[in-house]
Amino acid sequence: MNRRGKASAAPIDERAFHRWVASHLPAGRTGALPVGDDAAALRPPRGSVAVLTIDALIEGTHFAAGSPPRAIGAAAAGVSLSDAASKGARPAGILIALLLPPGTPRRWAESVLRGAEATGARLGAHVVGGDTKPSPVRAVVSTVVGWGKAGSLAPRSGARPGDLLVTTGSVGRGGSAWRRWRTHRGARGRGDMLALLDVRPRVREGIALAPLVHAMIDTSDGIADSAHLMARASNVRLVLDPDRIPWDRSIAALPQAAREEAGFFGGDYELLAAVPNSALRRAVRAVGATGGRLRVVGRAERGTGAYLSAPSGLRPLPTAGWRPFQRTPRRRRDRAAPSQGR
Repeated sequence: MNRRGKASAAPIDERAFHRWVASHLPAGRTGALPVGDDAAALRPPRGSVAVLTIDALIEGTHFAAGSPPRAIGAAAAGVSLSDAASKGARPAGILIALLLPPGTPRRWAESVLRGAEATGARLGAHVVGGDTKPSPVRAVVSTVVGWGKAGSLAPRSGARPGDLLVTTGSVGRGGSAWRRWRTHRGARGRGDMLALLDVRPRVREGIALAPLVHAMIDTSDGIADSAHLMARASNVRLVLDPDRIPWDRSIAALPQAAREEAGFFGGDYELLAAVPNSALRRAVRAVGATGGRLRVVGRAERGTGAYLSAPSGLRPLPTAGWRPFQRTPRRRRDRAAPSQGR
């Protein structure tokens, strides 16, 4: 093993790791303040406001022991980028804090940073700083700073009666990954771990949609949970049409109950937005120009709550999705099963 390999295999040392970050990440060479300083500095574009979001991924709750560290880093950056996307923000920088048990190999920490950097760089945001601290369990905390326009930040509280509900991508991709993880149990492999950490933040779609919609939220905890949150914040009733929901092809053929369990579980990281009918065509074109696809899945109307339409009327949307502080007995028996939501 060469000298570099020996260094990477050694237990993490905070100062040495910070020197590695400063010399290996682009922001360490090009930032207004070098990585490793007391703070990072970003120059805001004229007329923009700062949009900030933070998330934490914890081993045993959000990712399984043995998960590839580069995928963990990519996912950590991705979940925060998804929140920024839901406000139409253009990401500018990422901070990563690593909470690690003493003795964690430095190569593990390096791989996490490489994964976060790769995900952010594809969307115009480099890792510009962070922190390392000892901890009983591994955790990765990600903060994203982005720039948005004050007049088009797309809050979750803006939906109005008459708006159409639209979503990007498919519904149930995250729940499908969790379903496979639960089914395989003792035979779980690298593919299952990677699927659980496959976060695809819709940043470009969010930037395109924000000026055209009344409200927007990401579906990290599932489209059902997001609909409840938007309905409550906006004081409207949201109704999803199950026949128009773009179920992920991996669950589309399942019986209704199983499809909805997987589809509403969470981990999709798509966008759910309320758009006025007059702006629908522009919204579809704007998302299409990013390479994405926008589908109408329901409507907003007077009232409260979130529902599914049915031949017999409306039935309440389940408050599905992962509840890290209220684990069900099934999940308690399977402690290694990680969450798909934030």
